[in-house]
Amino acid sequence: MTLAADNPDRAIEYGALAPAELPPLPGRVMSPDELLVWVRALADRPGVWQRYVAHEAGTRHYVSLYRDADVDVWLLCWNLEDDTGWHDHDLSSGAVAVTQGAVRESQPRLGGDPAERVVDQGHAFAFGPDHIHRMGGGVDGSVSIHVYSPPLWRMGQYAIGAEGEMRRVSVSYAEELRPLEA
Repeated sequence: MTLAADNPDRAIEYGALAPAELPPLPGRVMSPDELLVWVRALADRPGVWQRYVAHEAGTRHYVSLYRDADVDVWLLCWNLEDDTGWHDHDLSSGAVAVTQGAVRESQPRLGGDPAERVVDQGHAFAFGPDHIHRMGGGVDGSVSIHVYSPPLWRMGQYAIGAEGEMRRVSVSYAEELRPLEA
């Protein structure tokens, strides 16, 4: 299935991988801990996903690797200028494995500066549906694999104003995340 999200020049191919190419899936919604184990297993199979890695100047590259009734799997390629903006994953839990380079993750803090970390190649993290963050490339040419369960349908994008006020906008999972203006 192909979908042109908010950019008609950018068509996304959904379900690039066959189920047989993936680590075994339980056939049900997975917990954050299960997603972490699973995304690490997929990251350890570069022969399956490496052919989808691409870094295009001025454009963030991402590919839907697999989607079924229980999971949604994406490969994201990052450069330093890439920034998702603040967002949540609505009802979905998730896990991220960094397979090349590093990614930056920030979490907002009420009344303070965001908590920030760099997740290097070979590391992974998981989160529940209550997790709000923003991500970007920690190194040009970085790659990460993301898995969500249940599959993404909606996400929340946030703008944080100068006075600390937050505004949430609901967006489709097919839209490319970018920072919102306050």
